This record gives sequence, structure tokens and C-alpha cells, in this order.
Amino acid sequence: MPANLRPLRSVLYIPGSKARALEKARSLPTDAIIFDLEDAVAPDEKTAARDLLAEALATGGYGPRMIIVRINALSTPWGTDDAAAAKSMGADAILLPKVDGPDDLDALAAITGDVPLWAMMETPMGMLHAAAIAGHPLCQGMVMGTNDLAKDMNARSRADRLPMLPGLGLCLLAAKAHGIAIVDGVYNAFKDDDGLSVECAQGRDMGFDGKTLIHPAQLEIANAAFSPTDADLELATRQIEAYEAAVAEGQAVAVVDGRIVENLHVATARETLAKMDAIQALAAE
Repeated sequence: MPANLRPLRSVLYIPGSKARALEKARSLPTDAIIFDLEDAVAPDEKTAARDLLAEALATGGYGPRMIIVRINALSTPWGTDDAAAAKSMGADAILLPKVDGPDDLDALAAITGDVPLWAMMETPMGMLHAAAIAGHPLCQGMVMGTNDLAKDMNARSRADRLPMLPGLGLCLLAAKAHGIAIVDGVYNAFKDDDGLSVECAQGRDMGFDGKTLIHPAQLEIANAAFSPTDADLELATRQIEAYEAAVAEGQAVAVVDGRIVENLHVATARETLAKMDAIQALAAE
């Protein structure tokens, strides 16, 4: 499946130290998994978690799900060894926490070679350097770390995420400008379905490819929120048909439901249909 069409509606964090969670992840309906060696693993479990994760990924069984390994920062006692081990784990990407600028990715690439990299965007400095980070030649994705960002900003938690919007917007613009993936931060109240639905809808409206999740119970809501609806697909089909008919008659625009349809709208419509095709192909694998 082409990387630019790969669904990333749901990106679930799985602790690298929990054998049961590593096993369960093989059957969960998530588009991608972040196997975490950082925040989800206690300091005295770091080395054992690295070995356990390497064994689990060598065993395989995760199907078409995108596999991402989040290592500890290179400034920690575990980061360099994590990076060296992750290079050989066969993951689709290695995720580096607290990326402040492209130099951080350079330092990781010096260890991991040409393995694709993802960047945790969770510091004020990272927000200000988002474009340079997204433009790094090995960077293929960004993950918003809204909890750490809120802490560094001394921001209050709000349902509308107003304090987060400038940082989210900077990273979105950077990711879209460089054509890389970008997924929204986690929603902490994993039993609050209504709150998660609202935040997923906000993220989808902003342009995120999907959402990072902390619990399997959140998967259904995220997958639905970031999938085209039946109404989206029906409108996209009608827009394409109307525009093609207009062009055949020598016109440059069409009208659907009282709205102008130009070539840019048709491009979006085709992307919508292609996204659903990719989602269905993933489900069939």
C-alpha cells in the first residue's frame, strides 16, 4: 500500500514491557501501533522491555498494522541502546521523543541509518522548529505530545484545547507542506466516549490523519471519526461525475447541491474515495 494512502486513523500506544499487551495488540483493530519504551516503561524495566519488544517483533503476527517503536531520548541512559536495538527490529519507523529541531533527528539517524523516523512534537522549541523537523530527509511522520506540551506551557486543560491550537496548527502546516503523516495527541479520559468523540472530530476537522490512543476502548471511536462517512463518499462521487460531465461540455466548473465544484474540489473528492479504498484494503489483509 502506498505510504501516502496508508490509514492512520488509530495509533495505539502499547507498553514494550507488558507481554500480555504485546500479544493482545496482534488482534486489535488499530491502523498503527506505537510500541513504547519511553513513558510507559518504568526505569528499572527499560532494558528488559527492550529485549521483550525485540522478541515480540521478531515473532511477528501484527499483520498490516504500521509498527512504530518509540525509544527513550538519546540524552537518557537508555536512548542510545534503544536506538541501536530498534534499528534491527524491523519497524516501519522509529519515534524520537521531545524533538526540538532537525539536529535531534540527525543524531538518531547517525545510529539508525536509513530507517524512517517519526518525531514527537511536544516542546515549545519543537513547535517553533516544526517546518525544519518535517523537512528532515528521514522524517516521515509527526506525533503530537499534547500532555508534555501543556506542561511546558503551563496551560490549563480545556475541552476546546485553545492553548494547544497554535502548536497544533504549526505542526499541521509543517507536515502538510512536506507531505508527511501527522497524528493528534492522546485523550486521557479513556472512559469518556463523548469527550473523545468531540476531540477526534476537532482533530479530523483540523486535518490530522488520525489520533494517538492510550486504550483499546478508544479504537472504535477514532476509526469512525477519521473514516469518510457514507455521505462523504456519496458527495465525492457526485462531485466527480458532475465535474466530468461539465468538462465534457466545455465548462470549467460544475454545480452540486448549489455549490461550485472546481478541479480542486474534485481532487479532494478523489482523495476521499482513495482513502476509503485504502481503509477497506487494510481491513481485508
